Amino acid sequence: MQKYEKIIVAAIVAVGLWALGLCIKGGIDNFTNKDRRVTVKGLAEKEVDADKVIWTLSVQESGNELKPLFNVINGKVEIIKAFLEKNGIKDKGTVTVATFEVNDNLANVWGDNKPLYHYTVGRSVKVTSNDTKFISELRLKVDELIDQNVILQSDYADYDYTQFQQLKPEMMAEAIANAEKTASQFAENSHSTINKIVEAGQGEFSIESADIPYKKKVRVVSTITYSLKD
Repeated sequence: MQKYEKIIVAAIVAVGLWALGLCIKGGIDNFTNKDRRVTVKGLAEKEVDADKVIWTLSVQESGNELKPLFNVINGKVEIIKAFLEKNGIKDKGTVTVATFEVNDNLANVWGDNKPLYHYTVGRSVKVTSNDTKFISELRLKVDELIDQNVILQSDYADYDYTQFQQLKPEMMAEAIANAEKTASQFAENSHSTINKIVEAGQGEFSIESADIPYKKKVRVVSTITYSLKD
């Protein structure tokens, strides 16, 4: 009987040692592999048409009497509006005229360096449109205003892309896929394979101007850390 008891005890001990060995091996493997990871960046870029533009055309005149200045500015504003209407702005956007901007040039003068004119008066015409390509092409025609003695003090268009949220999931997926390709190539070169994502950021998003005025370049960069395994 004692012989069988000894055999059973020996078997239990053997099984225990085997299980302990597996635990130790797993612990060693985990310890060995816990720092085996790779951090990569995934890039996604897309060029899109801006979907909103605010175009501001400003005129300015200087003189010593306000009423004549107001009349001159109003006349130039009407010429700008007529130019826009002639070129079809009615069906493409809205036109608003800002209030007068009046600067008293003598208000903050010190010493004898007095300005040539007492007042400078300005006014702006603002065009808002979703047809950004149309506005970009129309801006090329503003020299026509010179023939009518209208010299623009400023001519500035601010193009924007407002549909980014709809584009965001698609570009995030593309950036993550590109990051995985990079990580897989690194793992292959190091005789490993990628395992699972350890860390992942939300991604860095940017919208920049492209070479064409009404175009925008949307860019997403995702930083992802993968664990590696043999």
